[in-house]
Amino acid sequence: MVKTGLDLIEEKWPRDLEGARAGLLVHPASVNHRLEHALSLFLNSGLVDLKALFGPQHGIYGQTQDNMVEWNGFVDEKTGLPVYSLYGRTRKPEVFMLEDIDVLIIDLQDVGARYYTFIWTMDLCMEAALEAGKAVVVLDRPNPVTGFHTEGPLLSEEFSSFVGRRPLPVRHGMTMGEVGMYLAGEFHRGLDFRVIRMEGWKRRMWHDETGCPWVMPSPNMPALDTALVYPGMCLLEGTNLSEGRGTARPFEIFGAPFVDPDRLVALLEAMQLPGARFRPLYFEPTFQKHAGKVCGGAQIHVTDRNAFRPFRTGVAVIKCVHDLYPDDFEWKAPPYEYEFEKLPIDILCGSDMIRRGIESGEDMNVMEQRWDAECMDFASTIRDRYLLYE
Repeated sequence: MVKTGLDLIEEKWPRDLEGARAGLLVHPASVNHRLEHALSLFLNSGLVDLKALFGPQHGIYGQTQDNMVEWNGFVDEKTGLPVYSLYGRTRKPEVFMLEDIDVLIIDLQDVGARYYTFIWTMDLCMEAALEAGKAVVVLDRPNPVTGFHTEGPLLSEEFSSFVGRRPLPVRHGMTMGEVGMYLAGEFHRGLDFRVIRMEGWKRRMWHDETGCPWVMPSPNMPALDTALVYPGMCLLEGTNLSEGRGTARPFEIFGAPFVDPDRLVALLEAMQLPGARFRPLYFEPTFQKHAGKVCGGAQIHVTDRNAFRPFRTGVAVIKCVHDLYPDDFEWKAPPYEYEFEKLPIDILCGSDMIRRGIESGEDMNVMEQRWDAECMDFASTIRDRYLLYE
């Protein structure tokens, strides 16, 4: 069984930080292998003097169901500790939030995709901690979709946003701790940054091979199957297609009222996308895009998760709908995740390359060769230097 950073705090907590005043950035998935939450573990351990709590997007309790819903800070009734929202009035800890702490502890479950905002909450916390002279300790966790597979284009910094602040490929194949090492080494030099590493984790492991419990890291990430398709199907947030929010299978189910399921699936199946099959269906989202309307579309069924390329699949889905329904398909307009000018699809992709390729009818293989080259170059020149596990 893999032991996470949280599982190992009693034996691996830094001695020079014992008794330090601490802040704790957590969410519902911040649990150990016995499903005990980080908050109760730190309160009972005596390792630190807990002074404040912080929560990312969807809230410290995972209470905000929909995406892009802000939440306000409050005082925790059970502990009396202040709870600061990092997805509301601010996404970066303000000076007063860090005044009473010496170290900020981060224990968040990522899903291995650049768009997932928890790594950027960590980035902003690191930035604020460096400015305030505070330490940061990350309790590392498995990348649920392996630390081996990588895919997708590199973020161009002119397209940076809260769904991608620094250059990373879409499926980055890193843990939270490794991403933090990269951010500290490249952008926050001088920060007192530490990682409590896992024990027993190997890069090729899927989450269901770790022995760690699956707790939803966000309300629309109910299962490992969701995380597997997310690095590609999240792209649909940049279009007028439903990405399945408001259904029981978000990101696996997709479509729109103008889509003929059989026609779409025939085109997708003809593309012979590796490791995936598509099943035509109709669905009615209960919230978000097309809520209360019957949508035609499909469900992805992953048949070989090691061969499956989620980013290629997501781009293929958009390209097929764009080509089949040119009068109905639309790119979503801003604002999106605090970006008010650039198109959501462009900040999700990290450049306008994918959108322009789809609009111009560029061959999928040509686009893929370009993003593969970017991904491999980043892996060999930068990523490999910050990996903590074999």
